[in-house]
Amino acid sequence: MGKRLGQLAAALLLLITLTAAAQYPAKTVRIIVPFPPGGGVDIVARALGEKLSQRLGQPIVIDNKPGAGTTIGTDAAAKSAPDGYTLLVGPIGGQAIVHLMFRSLAFDIRRDFAPVSRIGHGTIALVVPAGSRANSVKELIALAKAKPGQLTFASSGTGALIHLTGEMFKQAAGI
Repeated sequence: MGKRLGQLAAALLLLITLTAAAQYPAKTVRIIVPFPPGGGVDIVARALGEKLSQRLGQPIVIDNKPGAGTTIGTDAAAKSAPDGYTLLVGPIGGQAIVHLMFRSLAFDIRRDFAPVSRIGHGTIALVVPAGSRANSVKELIALAKAKPGQLTFASSGTGALIHLTGEMFKQAAGI
């Protein structure tokens, strides 16, 4: 009798789980992107949202919340209800860096989030304007040394992965 009761309980639990899964999502799903529209993470989130919307049969809203090295968007996601209707799309490297940049944050990426899936990876490229006299990394370093403090580089913001990569390059090159 005890074995049958256990089997019945397991079957009931499975039925409840399948019923709940079949009802999700019952409303719009929001994907928070802690970057401005038009960047790499935003483009990936929009492509993901389009496919998810088709597959789930519910609208997916992309909610760009840029600023403060991803902390504004990440904080908004952390404060949302843990019901599966708000997702955060962002680079894990950036999330790790943020905790080293800011001493006190209202959220903790390890405590307040559950990873769902890796959806892509990116690369960082070093490029110069077509009219630049530098045609190689060696020539770029020589140009930077010849013009101290006159060359700049762009990044997505202070403390972002591209910013830190640029600073590491400067240190390694002695420029």
